[in-house]
Amino acid sequence: MSLQKENLNTPYFMINEKALINNLEKAKQLKEISGAKLVLALKCFSTWGTFNTIKPYLDGTTSSGPYEVRLGHEKFGGETHAYSVGYSNADIEAVKPLSDKIIFNSLSQLEAHYDNCKDSASLGLRINPEMSVAGQDLANPARAYSRLGVKQDLLSLEVLNKVDGFMFHMNCENKDVDAFIRVLDHISTTFTEYLDQLTWLSLGGGIFFTYPNYPIEKLGLALKAFAEKHNLQVYLEPGEAIITRTADLVVSVIDIVENDKQTAIVDSATEAHRLDTLIYDEPASIKEATEGAEHNYVIGSCSCLAGDQFCETQFEKPLQIGQKLHLLDSAGYTMVKLNWFNGLKMPSIYFERVNGDIEVLNEFGYEDFKNTLGR
Repeated sequence: MSLQKENLNTPYFMINEKALINNLEKAKQLKEISGAKLVLALKCFSTWGTFNTIKPYLDGTTSSGPYEVRLGHEKFGGETHAYSVGYSNADIEAVKPLSDKIIFNSLSQLEAHYDNCKDSASLGLRINPEMSVAGQDLANPARAYSRLGVKQDLLSLEVLNKVDGFMFHMNCENKDVDAFIRVLDHISTTFTEYLDQLTWLSLGGGIFFTYPNYPIEKLGLALKAFAEKHNLQVYLEPGEAIITRTADLVVSVIDIVENDKQTAIVDSATEAHRLDTLIYDEPASIKEATEGAEHNYVIGSCSCLAGDQFCETQFEKPLQIGQKLHLLDSAGYTMVKLNWFNGLKMPSIYFERVNGDIEVLNEFGYEDFKNTLGR
């Protein structure tokens, strides 16, 4: 018997396969124009029950920690790229047999692990281009005193004896192709003598090429020209671009509190289930809301954190206890950040296939909560 949406208990994530494929078709178009390879950034989205849909379109995965490396290797296949801000010896032993590329964050890390890794994978080094397109300082890899990547004045051509590739990551939800091309030109000009001797280059993620009306052809041609100029294989590491607008976090109104403003309490929390809403102070969008309508509500969580709320918005009609609300665009940096704050119920994860069938990817209970804290 297939699941029916009206019978599902909130909170839950609903991932829409049709919307996912729509993004993936744009990724396919970009690959065909540019010649670039695309690897899924698991730090943004690791819900592996969807990987069979994604795998035909992308070339592999890229990771920020050893468990992501293992997940990408086991559940996705293709190329497995390993990156970490800091590898321990144990981390290196874990990722070495699983990785096609191992990327180091610093010259000291490269030096520490080079002999152990040089025969296991193609090695790379993260570079700080000292220029970025990132809207928030918290997410800006080129911010002052950044710990992410090696600055040019610390490099020498001798590093090319140990690495085959560089990785630059300097974007965050960048919707401006011209801004990206300016950074690309900066990299091409500033690091020419290195690029011309490398075999591959990753330009990281954060390029929002699935945004409506994004000029994919212009981006693709710029990447193609760059790759041909320096005779290397270009990689992109999309995360948000692949899964944007593919999932809702569905919640229910469980109370309405009056204190000068009306607050609708829902059975979810930013602190536990949609952490970036809180960290970056980016209000959620509600499917059922109508901006400027008569009835104003704060959408508040059921956690005990005083400032934990999803947004403030308006509705055509008063909200009712028991009413479901859909928090839009809830795939990226949500399921990978779920936690058990306040012992709240963890959202289930469902996958609505193109034919309308709903698959259960995961459901959580008390034992899951308990087992994170002890045995």
